[in-house]
Amino acid sequence: MDDVFKALADPTRRRLLDTLRDRGGLTLTELEAGLGMTRFGVMKHLKVLEDASLVVTRRDGRFKHHYLNALPIQEVADRWMAPYGKPLARFALDIKNALEAPMADKPDFVFETYIRTTPARLWDALVNPDLTQQYYYSSRVEADLKKGGLFRFRGPDGEVNLDGEVIEADPPRRLMTTFKAAWAPDGEPTRVLFEIEEMGETCKLTMTHYDYEKSKAGIEAGWPLIISRLKTLLETGTPLDVPGM
Repeated sequence: MDDVFKALADPTRRRLLDTLRDRGGLTLTELEAGLGMTRFGVMKHLKVLEDASLVVTRRDGRFKHHYLNALPIQEVADRWMAPYGKPLARFALDIKNALEAPMADKPDFVFETYIRTTPARLWDALVNPDLTQQYYYSSRVEADLKKGGLFRFRGPDGEVNLDGEVIEADPPRRLMTTFKAAWAPDGEPTRVLFEIEEMGETCKLTMTHYDYEKSKAGIEAGWPLIISRLKTLLETGTPLDVPGM
């Protein structure tokens, strides 16, 4: 967590995070123009933020897009604030994307975290109903892991609160599904991709949400909590005790 505290200590870097919170997916040129900083200055601060995993990047052709990664901030909240009764929701940053010119396959949200587990255990946590109900708002997943198979979540009352189907399933590396929230009935289906990469004793989990603006489902505050609870469950055997989840 030292890298996170170091990165957040600088007001210019906090301003960069605020900018990416309000408008994700900006290029270096867009950040330079929007902040009134030199290109070198923006690059220097972005390097510190990337080293702390507070900013992640995705390439689209010759463009490199930058996204706020709220998970390290959520982990700071879990570690330092939750024991003192502070509401975690205030630390789940709103990273709503407000693109002026949407690109064909450019994601709206990208989160990364590192979990001390194996790819097989992490994959199982994504598709095992006995595990999802421990970290995913008490919901049990129903998964038919073939292309076109169902992928939905049922809440404790038995109602489907998230409906979708499998686009791609490559255990234990990649899982992409559609995502249609019951609490946003007028929204269009979006896409969620989970990628698992083994890195020694840990796994890097990347969650990418595409087409979020089509749905307006209000999930931007939920993902950091869900993935943080998943990480804690796999590393300690017990999920975070968060009211309402």
